[in-house]
Amino acid sequence: MMAAKTNYVYILQCFDESLYTGWTNDIEKRLKAHELGKGGKYTRGRLPIRLVYLEKYDDKIAAQKREYQIKQMKRAEKLKLINSDV
Repeated sequence: MMAAKTNYVYILQCFDESLYTGWTNDIEKRLKAHELGKGGKYTRGRLPIRLVYLEKYDDKIAAQKREYQIKQMKRAEKLKLINSDV
């Protein structure tokens, strides 16, 4: 039986100070893709990026739901989340 993959919800801060939220099951590979300009279209023109927030989930659906929740937040709420000790 295969071990369950850990899923991640992350927030990146782009060069222009904007925030990008995404999810992945391979955070290192995904960050490298973003850094090479092959991640999300949004981050491509806003390099360099910096990982500022990360949550771990055992379940892919839970990670996707959390990504959606964060994307619905206002910038101030995202900054509060990033600066909290969750």
